[in-house]
Amino acid sequence: MDWIMILMGLLALFVGASSFWLYRRRNRSDAGRSLDETLAACRALLALIAHFQQHRGMSSAWLAGDQGFKQRLEGKGREIEACIPSLRDIARREGERVHPCLTLNDLDLFRFNWANLHEKLPGLSVEQSIAQHSFLIEQLLHWLAALGESRVELLLDEPAARGLVRNYASRLPALTECLGQARALGMSVAARHGCSAVVRVRLMFLVARAEALLKQASEAGGEGVVADKAARGVQQMARVIRTQMLLSSGITVAAQEYFEVASGAIDHVFAWIGDSGVQLKQAGSGYSHVSQSLHPRRA
Repeated sequence: MDWIMILMGLLALFVGASSFWLYRRRNRSDAGRSLDETLAACRALLALIAHFQQHRGMSSAWLAGDQGFKQRLEGKGREIEACIPSLRDIARREGERVHPCLTLNDLDLFRFNWANLHEKLPGLSVEQSIAQHSFLIEQLLHWLAALGESRVELLLDEPAARGLVRNYASRLPALTECLGQARALGMSVAARHGCSAVVRVRLMFLVARAEALLKQASEAGGEGVVADKAARGVQQMARVIRTQMLLSSGITVAAQEYFEVASGAIDHVFAWIGDSGVQLKQAGSGYSHVSQSLHPRRA
């Protein structure tokens, strides 16, 4: 009888260990799918942030009198409309959580505010347009930062990954927004060929803030060719603003020329964000590998 009891005990231990191993393996599989879904949600928000920032800059030049941006502005509006529905699945999934980062009600209100801005844009001043665009962009940035903090950081809880997550979902997107606001203000300055005292102070603040965010992001993970290009782009834009955009009159930089300089800097920062996203996906590759082994593709 003793040997039977020993055998049953060993069998119980084996079953318990196997169940625990499968439980952990399935949890890692779920985490892998969750990370992939969250990073895809972040990419959708980042794309919409970029479109809104461009729409704001073009609107500033158009409202300041440069009609050359009118057709491009209309096209950018259509791109925004095409991107917003992609957020519905994100909001639906988040709405099932106890503490959602984004809900369908949030998204409906956002879409209403965008439609209102789009309709009233021709009658707005440059300052009103910038303020209303910036309000919408701030909402997108808030959702992005919440996903980074509440979802990605929890899935990649290694200390080394924390700085990368915050670069991806918070610092670098905030940097694009500083540069985006500076682009929008500078577009109106270039179109009017002069910079008011109020705009001058705001531009100087935005440049200083952008340089501070660039320093923080570089210290948290700024190695590599992509990060170096972004840093040079930000420095070039800051130099153009400080040396050519702050005069009360006689500014000779064309709106299109400034748009290209500013957009180049912002595009390089978005490339850095994209590179950070690739690194985060690689950091979670162990999860993805488990997910694939548990859920093999059908032939």
